[in-house]
Amino acid sequence: MVINLIEHHSLISNWVSELRDTQVQTDRMRFRRNLERIAEAAGYEISKKMPWVEKEITTPLGISTNKVLKEQPVLATILRAGLAMHNGLLNYFDKADNAFISAYRKHHMDGSFEIRLEYMSCPDIENRILIISDPMLATGASLVKSIQFLKEEGSIKELHVVCAIACTVGIEFLLRAEPKITIWCGDIDDEITAKGYIVPGLGDAGDLAYGAKVQN
Repeated sequence: MVINLIEHHSLISNWVSELRDTQVQTDRMRFRRNLERIAEAAGYEISKKMPWVEKEITTPLGISTNKVLKEQPVLATILRAGLAMHNGLLNYFDKADNAFISAYRKHHMDGSFEIRLEYMSCPDIENRILIISDPMLATGASLVKSIQFLKEEGSIKELHVVCAIACTVGIEFLLRAEPKITIWCGDIDDEITAKGYIVPGLGDAGDLAYGAKVQN
Protein backbone atom coordinates (compact mmCIF):
# COMPACT_ATOMS: atom_id res chain seq x y z
CA MET A 1 0.00 0.00 0.00
CA VAL A 2 1.26 3.48 -0.90
CA ILE A 3 -0.18 6.58 0.80
CA ASN A 4 0.71 9.99 -0.67
CA LEU A 5 0.09 12.43 2.18
CA ILE A 6 0.08 15.45 -0.15
CA GLU A 7 -2.94 14.26 -2.18
CA HIS A 8 -5.32 16.16 0.09
CA HIS A 9 -4.09 19.71 0.67
CA SER A 10 -2.90 20.21 4.23
CA LEU A 11 0.08 21.71 6.03
CA ILE A 12 2.12 18.83 4.63
CA SER A 13 1.90 20.55 1.22
CA ASN A 14 3.50 23.65 2.73
CA TRP A 15 6.28 21.69 4.43
CA VAL A 16 7.10 19.74 1.25
CA SER A 17 7.20 22.94 -0.81
CA GLU A 18 9.66 24.48 1.66
CA LEU A 19 11.85 21.35 1.57
CA ARG A 20 12.08 21.70 -2.22
CA ASP A 21 12.65 25.48 -2.29
CA THR A 22 16.34 26.34 -2.83
CA GLN A 23 15.90 29.66 -1.01
CA VAL A 24 14.34 28.07 2.08
CA GLN A 25 16.86 25.19 2.03
CA THR A 26 19.63 27.53 3.17
CA ASP A 27 18.01 27.46 6.64
CA ARG A 28 19.18 24.06 7.89
CA MET A 29 17.18 24.23 11.09
CA ARG A 30 13.97 24.84 9.15
CA PHE A 31 14.84 22.05 6.72
CA ARG A 32 15.28 19.59 9.61
CA ARG A 33 12.10 20.81 11.29
CA ASN A 34 10.05 20.32 8.10
CA LEU A 35 11.30 16.74 7.81
CA GLU A 36 10.38 16.29 11.46
CA ARG A 37 6.88 17.69 10.90
CA ILE A 38 6.17 15.40 7.96
CA ALA A 39 7.21 12.42 10.07
CA GLU A 40 4.98 13.59 12.93
CA ALA A 41 1.99 13.80 10.57
CA ALA A 42 2.76 10.34 9.18
CA GLY A 43 3.14 8.96 12.69
CA TYR A 44 -0.29 10.30 13.64
CA GLU A 45 -1.84 8.61 10.58
CA ILE A 46 -0.04 5.33 11.28
CA SER A 47 -1.30 5.37 14.87
CA LYS A 48 -4.90 5.20 13.60
CA LYS A 49 -4.16 1.79 12.09
CA MET A 50 -2.40 0.32 15.12
CA PRO A 51 -4.13 -2.04 17.58
CA TRP A 52 -5.55 -0.51 20.75
CA VAL A 53 -7.04 -1.59 24.07
CA GLU A 54 -9.35 0.06 26.55
CA LYS A 55 -7.72 1.17 29.78
CA GLU A 56 -9.23 2.57 32.96
CA ILE A 57 -7.51 5.81 33.99
CA THR A 58 -7.82 7.24 37.48
CA THR A 59 -8.46 11.00 37.41
CA PRO A 60 -8.70 13.36 40.42
CA LEU A 61 -12.50 12.99 40.24
CA GLY A 62 -13.11 9.43 39.13
CA ILE A 63 -12.40 6.77 36.52
CA SER A 64 -12.16 7.38 32.76
CA THR A 65 -12.09 4.59 30.18
CA ASN A 66 -9.74 5.43 27.32
CA LYS A 67 -8.41 3.77 24.18
CA VAL A 68 -4.61 3.43 24.24
CA LEU A 69 -2.06 1.72 22.01
CA LYS A 70 -1.90 -2.00 22.62
CA GLU A 71 1.82 -2.03 21.91
CA GLN A 72 4.66 0.32 21.09
CA PRO A 73 6.35 0.14 17.68
CA VAL A 74 10.05 -0.10 16.93
CA LEU A 75 11.30 3.04 15.17
CA ALA A 76 14.22 2.56 12.79
CA THR A 77 16.16 4.97 10.62
CA ILE A 78 19.11 5.07 8.26
CA LEU A 79 21.98 7.28 9.39
CA ARG A 80 22.49 10.17 8.92
CA ALA A 81 19.78 11.61 6.67
CA GLY A 82 16.94 9.88 8.53
CA LEU A 83 17.65 11.40 11.94
CA ALA A 84 15.27 14.37 11.63
CA MET A 85 12.34 12.20 10.51
CA HIS A 86 13.18 9.64 13.19
CA ASN A 87 12.98 12.40 15.79
CA GLY A 88 9.56 13.41 14.45
CA LEU A 89 8.24 9.88 14.83
CA LEU A 90 9.79 9.65 18.29
CA ASN A 91 8.00 12.85 19.30
CA TYR A 92 4.71 10.97 18.85
CA PHE A 93 5.72 7.39 19.70
CA ASP A 94 7.71 8.61 22.68
CA LYS A 95 7.82 5.21 24.41
CA ALA A 96 9.03 3.33 21.32
CA ASP A 97 12.18 1.24 21.07
CA ASN A 98 14.69 2.42 18.47
CA ALA A 99 16.95 0.91 15.82
CA PHE A 100 19.71 2.66 13.85
CA ILE A 101 21.37 1.47 10.66
CA SER A 102 24.45 2.85 8.91
CA ALA A 103 23.81 2.49 5.18
CA TYR A 104 25.42 4.57 2.47
CA ARG A 105 26.17 4.69 -1.24
CA LYS A 106 29.73 3.69 -2.08
CA HIS A 107 30.39 5.46 -5.38
CA HIS A 108 32.72 4.13 -8.08
CA MET A 109 34.75 5.98 -10.72
CA ASP A 110 32.31 4.97 -13.47
CA GLY A 111 29.43 6.72 -11.68
CA SER A 112 27.82 3.54 -10.37
CA PHE A 113 27.37 2.81 -6.67
CA GLU A 114 26.67 0.00 -4.24
CA ILE A 115 24.94 0.06 -0.86
CA ARG A 116 27.24 -0.56 2.11
CA LEU A 117 25.91 -1.52 5.55
CA GLU A 118 28.42 -1.21 8.37
CA TYR A 119 26.53 -0.83 11.63
CA MET A 120 23.21 -1.64 13.28
CA SER A 121 21.89 -1.09 16.79
CA CYS A 122 18.58 -2.91 17.21
CA PRO A 123 16.18 -3.96 20.00
CA ASP A 124 14.16 -7.18 19.94
CA ILE A 125 11.89 -6.88 16.87
CA GLU A 126 10.31 -10.34 16.92
CA ASN A 127 6.59 -10.07 16.05
CA ARG A 128 6.60 -6.28 16.41
CA ILE A 129 5.46 -3.31 14.33
CA LEU A 130 8.42 -1.63 12.64
CA ILE A 131 8.38 1.95 11.28
CA ILE A 132 11.48 2.87 9.29
CA SER A 133 12.15 6.44 8.13
CA ASP A 134 14.32 7.75 5.31
CA PRO A 135 13.75 11.19 3.71
CA MET A 136 14.33 10.08 0.11
CA LEU A 137 13.03 6.86 -1.43
CA ALA A 138 14.96 7.02 -4.71
CA THR A 139 16.11 3.66 -6.10
CA GLY A 140 14.93 1.86 -2.98
CA ALA A 141 18.16 -0.13 -2.78
CA SER A 142 19.29 1.14 0.63
CA LEU A 143 15.85 0.62 2.19
CA VAL A 144 15.50 -2.92 0.85
CA LYS A 145 18.95 -3.86 2.08
CA SER A 146 18.32 -2.24 5.47
CA ILE A 147 15.00 -4.07 5.90
CA GLN A 148 16.65 -7.37 4.99
CA PHE A 149 19.35 -6.59 7.56
CA LEU A 150 16.68 -5.94 10.22
CA LYS A 151 14.81 -9.12 9.36
CA GLU A 152 17.88 -11.13 10.29
CA GLU A 153 17.17 -10.01 13.88
CA GLY A 154 13.58 -11.31 13.95
CA SER A 155 10.24 -11.72 12.19
CA ILE A 156 8.51 -8.35 11.73
CA LYS A 157 4.72 -8.37 12.25
CA GLU A 158 3.94 -5.16 10.37
CA LEU A 159 6.18 -2.86 8.33
CA HIS A 160 5.79 0.86 7.55
CA VAL A 161 8.17 3.16 5.64
CA VAL A 162 7.97 6.94 6.09
CA CYS A 163 9.68 9.25 3.58
CA ALA A 164 9.46 12.91 2.57
CA ILE A 165 9.88 12.38 -1.19
CA ALA A 166 9.54 9.07 -3.03
CA CYS A 167 10.16 8.12 -6.65
CA THR A 168 7.87 5.71 -8.47
CA VAL A 169 10.91 3.59 -9.44
CA GLY A 170 11.91 3.19 -5.79
CA ILE A 171 8.34 2.49 -4.70
CA GLU A 172 7.99 -0.30 -7.27
CA PHE A 173 11.36 -1.79 -6.29
CA LEU A 174 10.44 -1.73 -2.60
CA LEU A 175 7.01 -3.28 -3.17
CA ARG A 176 8.51 -6.10 -5.21
CA ALA A 177 10.84 -6.90 -2.32
CA GLU A 178 8.26 -6.29 0.44
CA PRO A 179 4.71 -6.66 -0.99
CA LYS A 180 2.97 -6.24 2.40
CA ILE A 181 4.71 -3.00 3.30
CA THR A 182 2.87 0.33 3.77
CA ILE A 183 4.71 3.36 2.34
CA TRP A 184 3.84 6.85 3.64
CA CYS A 185 5.14 9.63 1.35
CA GLY A 186 5.15 13.40 1.71
CA ASP A 187 5.06 13.50 -2.11
CA ILE A 188 5.85 11.28 -5.11
CA ASP A 189 7.99 12.18 -8.17
CA ASP A 190 8.26 10.13 -11.35
CA GLU A 191 11.78 10.83 -12.60
CA ILE A 192 15.18 9.63 -11.38
CA THR A 193 18.64 10.42 -12.78
CA ALA A 194 21.26 7.89 -13.85
CA LYS A 195 23.06 8.60 -10.56
CA GLY A 196 19.96 7.75 -8.55
CA TYR A 197 18.70 11.23 -7.61
CA ILE A 198 15.00 12.09 -7.67
CA VAL A 199 13.80 14.83 -10.09
CA PRO A 200 12.57 17.41 -9.19
CA GLY A 201 13.18 16.04 -5.71
CA LEU A 202 14.97 18.39 -3.35
CA GLY A 203 18.68 17.52 -3.57
CA ASP A 204 20.70 15.62 -0.98
CA ALA A 205 18.59 15.58 2.20
CA GLY A 206 21.51 14.58 4.43
CA ASP A 207 23.70 17.44 3.18
CA LEU A 208 20.88 19.96 3.47
CA ALA A 209 20.07 18.88 7.01
CA TYR A 210 23.58 18.38 8.39
CA GLY A 211 26.11 19.88 5.97
CA ALA A 212 28.05 18.64 2.96
CA LYS A 213 30.12 15.49 3.39
CA VAL A 214 33.43 14.41 1.86
CA GLN A 215 32.66 11.76 -0.76
CA ASN A 216 35.33 9.07 -0.89
